[in-house]
Amino acid sequence: MKLQRMNRRALSLGALAVSGALALTACGSDDTGSSSGSSSSATAAAGSIKCDDAKGQLLADGSSAQKNAIDAWVKNFTQACSGVQVNYKGSGSGAGVTAFTQGQVAFAGSDSALKPEDVTASKAVCSGGQGIDLPMVAGPIAVAYNVSGVDNLVLDAATIAKIFDGKITNWNDAAIAKLNPDAKLPDLKIQPYHRSDESGTTDNFTKYLIAATPDNWKYEGGKAWQAKGGQAAAGSSGVAQGVKQTNGAIGYMELSYAKDGLGTVAVDTGASAPVKASSDGATKAVAAAQVVGTGSDLSLKLDYNTKAEGAYPLTLVTYEIACDKGNKAATLPATKAFLRYIASEDGQGVLAGIDYAPIPDAIIAKVRTTIEGLS
Repeated sequence: MKLQRMNRRALSLGALAVSGALALTACGSDDTGSSSGSSSSATAAAGSIKCDDAKGQLLADGSSAQKNAIDAWVKNFTQACSGVQVNYKGSGSGAGVTAFTQGQVAFAGSDSALKPEDVTASKAVCSGGQGIDLPMVAGPIAVAYNVSGVDNLVLDAATIAKIFDGKITNWNDAAIAKLNPDAKLPDLKIQPYHRSDESGTTDNFTKYLIAATPDNWKYEGGKAWQAKGGQAAAGSSGVAQGVKQTNGAIGYMELSYAKDGLGTVAVDTGASAPVKASSDGATKAVAAAQVVGTGSDLSLKLDYNTKAEGAYPLTLVTYEIACDKGNKAATLPATKAFLRYIASEDGQGVLAGIDYAPIPDAIIAKVRTTIEGLS
């Protein structure tokens, strides 16, 4: 596996000693005893990981949707760049954007692009610049369920909307039965779970419902959940845990959290066959996205109402948010090194193996160019 090869290369590099006056070290770590200025131009690489002069602690926060991806990236990056410590909290998109605009983190993760008021606020911390959106990881939002005896479940947008709006309350409802003629649906109360915190996952989930079934989802959408009723839980992990512990439960979460006994809904999009959440289905959906950001901003517009064969419509894109100009000098080298790695071919290659989807080539190429220009 690519990830295993990368780790082996990183470990081998860390053990390499070159005789003579020059020693190749990872990021000029203080552990080597070298002075901070003596290796400023040196580059240590493991695969595509180039540390350059990155060092110190890199604080970040935001999207819990990408937390599992960030964890895998951090493991690889810090093995190669031992002089850098990356601390990503994953408190949710809303918390991440707030932390960024308050200058508390070097970069943030958000499943929704910055709003105009967020961009304005970012100018106070980006000296001479502003916050920009860099699409970095895509992923399907799985509608996961826990219903004893039901191994396969098909729902369409209208039925999903009615379930989460409290209009369909029992698993043997006629609307669900019509979509699942061969399933043995129990006479069991539906327990829908949603996010309690402000979440880009909620934003994208409700954008899908607004686009695909506007007659059945009358709410404005956004990071905060607006429908009444249901059970609330913090973070994607909290929603997954709630669904897992409750027979009759259903919730929305990134596919990487829909594990250990949870079923995932196949969505009837109007294509020839219902589409289950998958990395490939997410990539097909994102491939049709349009870049709508201006300047260095690369925010995307997704087609949540797609009927393309194999495209999974309930897909989100997580953006890394950084200053285009005016990043803090102390953290800029580490920020660029880390973002450069996760946007690289090797960094993106990690994603499919952990239930995420890489950003399509045409878009990620623009991200790489933008990262090199951060200052």
